[in-house]
Amino acid sequence: MALFPTGPPGQRRSSRANDLAVTLAVAAVVLGGALWGMRNTSESFWQAVTGWSLLGVGCVALHFRRRRPISVAVVTLLACAVYYPISANDAPVMLAFVIALYTAAVDGRFAAAAALGVMAMLLVVYGEVLQEPGQRKVDDMAIVMLAGWLLSLLVLARAQRTRAAYVEEVRQRALAAEREQEARAQQSASEERLRIARELHDVLGHSVSLINVQSSAALHRLSKRHPRPSEDAADGAKLATAEEALEAVKSTSKHALDELRATLGMLRRADESAPTAPTAGLDRLPELLAGARSAGLDVRAETVGTPRPLPPPLDLAAYRIVQESLTNVTRHARACRATVTLLYSDEDLRVRIDDDGQGSSDESAHGSGIRGMAERAKAFGGELTARNTADGFRVSARLPLGPPFEGEL
Repeated sequence: MALFPTGPPGQRRSSRANDLAVTLAVAAVVLGGALWGMRNTSESFWQAVTGWSLLGVGCVALHFRRRRPISVAVVTLLACAVYYPISANDAPVMLAFVIALYTAAVDGRFAAAAALGVMAMLLVVYGEVLQEPGQRKVDDMAIVMLAGWLLSLLVLARAQRTRAAYVEEVRQRALAAEREQEARAQQSASEERLRIARELHDVLGHSVSLINVQSSAALHRLSKRHPRPSEDAADGAKLATAEEALEAVKSTSKHALDELRATLGMLRRADESAPTAPTAGLDRLPELLAGARSAGLDVRAETVGTPRPLPPPLDLAAYRIVQESLTNVTRHARACRATVTLLYSDEDLRVRIDDDGQGSSDESAHGSGIRGMAERAKAFGGELTARNTADGFRVSARLPLGPPFEGEL
């Protein structure tokens, strides 16, 4: 347990127990010294009452030294200044003043503490000068040693104050860096979610557009179709019902497309135009691998299970995960080889990218790219892990094929 704890307010709450412990320890030393000194000395009743009162005041004042460091230092100095001339005992009440002086200096009141130290030395010298020859209690060497002791005490307190300020500054910088890192991570995750939302709108907009066009084409064919003589009234009613259904599909898809375009317009940045290239998917994986090979990476693809058509949003997410992983490999991993594995099952699609690079020095501090891939997988109810392996580094993602992305859009 530190006698003079310093630090943030949270740590200072425990200083009350420390203050009480120091007060009791000093009181035990001072009062024990006074009782020990009474064996060979005698004093009057009023000397004893005054002396013991001053000892009590000096010891009790230490309990409040953190709230009022200068006031406690002054009180303990006055207690010493009055006690030693009138008491026949030499109790170590000076210890209370020394601790109060040190606390004032550590608290940042260095000038006041130095002034009190000088005043204490002047009082000691003045008291010894007034003594008759042969009656001095403190010789010249002891005065010099006492001065050096008080000076060392002040220097030590100043060093402790400087160290505490440095530790607090380092702590604040660490907290600021941690807050900044969390803010950047949240910003990256928000930007990635926004980008995913825009891409999903693009995919859904493309699909709804196809639905609208196909329903319009079907209606156009039905409108030009002339009834055959062999068709009865029941067949005509069925065709009319189908035409009404297609009209509803066309109207609903047009309304949904307008809503999607309006929402997409709000999501896009002011300088961002609508996409004109085909939506990315795993069918473009050979192009992606060819680009990685042109960068010097020996990359190959493996497929486990039976490939199946994927919903466009899920197909896009899988492609983006492979794309971001290969980008990280070529930029940061210093790898020579990489393998992209697609594992199809009835429940999910698993995407795994292995490389023989140097891995990550801190797996708990992934960059925004891996966080973005994790956000993509999480958006579909899946998960993504990135970790070091015995041969390099592995990114593994699981993308469920169930609702709400089950079947064709």
